[in-house]
Amino acid sequence: MTERELTSARVTELTGRAFATTGDTLDAVSPLTGKPLGQVPVSSTDDVAEAFSRARAAQAEWARVPVAERAEVLLRLHDLVLDRQNDLLDLVQWESGKARKHAFEELADVANTARYYARVAQQHLLPTRRVGMFPFLTRATELRHPKGVVGIIAPWNYPFTLAISDALPAVVAGNAVVTKPASLTALCALAGAELLADAGLPPDLWQVVVGPGSSIGNALIDHSDFVCFTGSTQTGRSVAARCGERLIGATMELGGKNAMLVLDDADPDVAAEGAVRGCFSNAGQLCISIERLYVAASVYDRFVERLVARVEGMRVGPALDFGPDMGSLVSADQLRTVTAHVEDARAKGARVLTGGVARPDLGPYFFAPTVLAEVTPDMTCFAEETFGPVVSVYRVADEDEAVALANDTAFGLNAAVYGQDVRRACAVGERLHVGTVNVNEAYAAAWGSVDAPMGGVGDSGMGRRHGADGLLKYTEAQTIAVQRVPMAPPARVSHDAFARGLTLALRAMRKAGHK
Repeated sequence: MTERELTSARVTELTGRAFATTGDTLDAVSPLTGKPLGQVPVSSTDDVAEAFSRARAAQAEWARVPVAERAEVLLRLHDLVLDRQNDLLDLVQWESGKARKHAFEELADVANTARYYARVAQQHLLPTRRVGMFPFLTRATELRHPKGVVGIIAPWNYPFTLAISDALPAVVAGNAVVTKPASLTALCALAGAELLADAGLPPDLWQVVVGPGSSIGNALIDHSDFVCFTGSTQTGRSVAARCGERLIGATMELGGKNAMLVLDDADPDVAAEGAVRGCFSNAGQLCISIERLYVAASVYDRFVERLVARVEGMRVGPALDFGPDMGSLVSADQLRTVTAHVEDARAKGARVLTGGVARPDLGPYFFAPTVLAEVTPDMTCFAEETFGPVVSVYRVADEDEAVALANDTAFGLNAAVYGQDVRRACAVGERLHVGTVNVNEAYAAAWGSVDAPMGGVGDSGMGRRHGADGLLKYTEAQTIAVQRVPMAPPARVSHDAFARGLTLALRAMRKAGHK
């Protein structure tokens, strides 16, 4: 491993940005080595309340700042992330254990999202003329007001981008933000707070509170005006229920058991390359990663041969450079889950085509990229999300069987379809019950197209990030309608006559094609 230690001075610099007064701390441990990186202060429920109080005061001023000036902060953030990428890549790797190429995806995503919302915010947020009730007589205008203070609950698997990117449209819309990162990866969120401060975001507008969800999660929800949650389906149900009790909005991106369909006209080499990225990016710890491969019988053998060869050629390791193709799992708990899924499948008759073992020689939580065949419904990994470097491959007769099997799940987040006839592949994608479909790509095309909405259906969540939805969800719509003449019968005109007149007017509007 390249010896670039995360110094205690740097950790102290970052942790000073957490809003915490309890005096309690938690250890930040690197999955690469299993050794502590430093201590992160823990917030209490009182700290959460105070963070929201300060954020609310700052938000009242920020909402009066013109949208164009708010957007400039995002553009400066874009530049800072790219300028400081080497140090940020080190931090993401040390704290999450992922390979550097996957850490770079996080930085690129923050920059991409910041630029996009900086460029489109005005067109979505400025007052918009709407069609009034009657032409020339009614003028209707839609306004967009910020929600107030948005609570962000971010997971550990993409600790830099998911602590920051979802909140950028909230900020440019005029909101303040209180972020609760996963306790395992709080340093990356604190680095994001540092970058935003350096980009010119006003003090107190972006707060970071740290602690287990069981301790401060409810407090964050109870003070929020809107909640954006990314995490497990089980926790998401609890968050959604509490938001429902308070009648506040929320978006949830939850789990997935995502499928890739390899059609009979697919190039086996191209599909195998995509499957490797789709299944093993971030060691499979990606909500939109591929865990099921449905392959047409006519190309199955060639595809599997190429897939296994590519997987066995992967470089797995902890280096702080772009050499490894895959890094570590994030924790001992995650390693136990992945190991249990593989051992359960093996014990019940699945064939391990490659991998299937932990790699303690590389680090405490490494697990070999694994391909399973002959997985059956009685095996845990058949339907449950593994969230690790494990994929199951299935032979199917045709695309109809592939679609039916892909849709046979409570999840509906992401899918991929590989085939040389793009129109046909897109038509197959339209039949899949998921929020995003990638054609001849595993996940990056849909995720990176930030002008298009992204999210899941079913047990994979509700609401969308990205696109106009990702911005407008953080606003309250208000309609102001100006009526030039009273909507009531004139003097000495009966209501019956008035109704007849309106009926004629409505018929005329219908004939004229009026909205």
